[in-house]
Parts: sequence; C-alpha cells; structure tokens
Amino acid sequence: MPRIQVNETELYYEDEGPRDAPAIVFSHSLFFNADMFQNQATHFSKTYRVIRYDHRGQGRSATATLAEQDMDTLAADAIALIGSLALGKCHIVGNSLGGFIALRLAARRPDLIRSCSVLGSSGEVEYKVAEFQPIVESLQKSGGAPLIDTLMYVMFGDTSMKAPGFASQLNYWRAYLSQLGPSIGNSAYQVVHRAGILAELKGSMVPVLAIAGEEDHAYSVSLSQNIADAAINGRMEIVAQAGHSVALENPTVVNTLLDSHFSRCPAL
Repeated sequence: MPRIQVNETELYYEDEGPRDAPAIVFSHSLFFNADMFQNQATHFSKTYRVIRYDHRGQGRSATATLAEQDMDTLAADAIALIGSLALGKCHIVGNSLGGFIALRLAARRPDLIRSCSVLGSSGEVEYKVAEFQPIVESLQKSGGAPLIDTLMYVMFGDTSMKAPGFASQLNYWRAYLSQLGPSIGNSAYQVVHRAGILAELKGSMVPVLAIAGEEDHAYSVSLSQNIADAAINGRMEIVAQAGHSVALENPTVVNTLLDSHFSRCPAL
C-alpha cells in the first residue's frame, strides 16, 4: 500500500490517473477513509490525476495523539502531501472534516489551490457541541460499535438509509464504522472542538463550491450557504435525497457538480 512521510507523520494515499494531468486531492470525512471517494476516483481519473488519502489517526495512516489531530495540523499534512507529490496548483475536495481542511487551504494557501469544493461541511465552530460531546466521550471509551446506529444516522440521509440499491454501501460502512477503536474518539474530539475559518476565507479568491445534502443530519444547508456567501467566488448547490456523505449517496450528481466547478476555473 502506498505511504508517504510528510509533516512528521505517515499517510496512506492512492494516486490514480495521468501523472501530467491537473490534480484533484480528495480529503475524507471523520469515521471514513479515502475509499469514500472511490466513485469520484473512477470518474475523474480518466482526465485528472486523482489523489485520495487517509488522515493521520484514521484509516490506514499513522496513529496520532489527540493533540496531533487539530484542524491546523491536518491542513499542514495536506499542504505537505501536495508539495511532496509535486502536484502543482490543484483542486481540493473535502467531505465534512475534509472540508474543514479544504477551506483552510483555500484561505491560507491560494498559491496551491485552483479550486475548493466542500461537501456536507461547515466553516464555523461546532454549534452542536452539547449534542456531540457525549458521542465523543463514548467513542473515546468504547469505539464505534456501541454507537453504530447513531453514527449511521449522522452520516447518511433518510432516503439512502431506506434505499434497496444503497444497501451494500450501508452494510460496508456499517461494518467499517463498527470496528473503529477508541482512538477515533480523539479524531472526533478535534472535529467537535475546531476553530472556525469563515473570517479567513473572506479574503480568498479561490473559487469555492459548497455542496449540501438536503437530508444532512449533521450540518444544515444553511452552513453550506454561509460558506458560499463568505467566499469571494463562492456558490452553493443542494443535492436532493442525500445526507452528510453526499459523495457516496449520490455520486452521479456530485460528479456533475464537480465537473462543472472545475471547468469554471481559469486555465493555468
């Protein structure tokens, strides 16, 4: 499995598509790994260089302490990954936690980013701390299995949870989230106790697309609209009958939106 040493950690990553093509970096949600963007990799690797990676402390990347998983450190990991792979100025796409990282790169390193797309994400401090903190504490104690029904509700929309055609995906991710150990609680803690980024984003010229799932149980559509409103070149799209993991739940619509967003970016 490909791994790379960056920013004093080791990240698992996938590198697909033509090496001389414009690059897209996909940054996954809390609880998931790079596999959540498999549909996007299949679609975009025909014409783009597609990089998917697991965050430190999650998936197949190196373990990390609670203090090492704050959003600024994870953003520094992404910056180092882009540099180490010599991707040049690239598109970055992030779901939820991945979106927190993508927005930080758009705000702070526009020299590295051609466009920023965030899915089911927020640019603000967590407004459900009281609701999510007990979940964090339970995860830190016992991992994912005792909370699996709650995690599935948070991560997927109502339509997807009932759709026969999505059952295999639900079964796969239910099994994956169930086997997460207590260390995932540290990752969750840093997500819930993150700093906001909207104020910094207001000065960035990076084109920003915020995609919201209509049935997102974690972050409301209004939070995506706030991202679009903060960015100078921002816009928002809603995907019907999809929840927090919108790229998994409706990949065809998401891929179309991303295609359109990338095509609007000025050529290098």
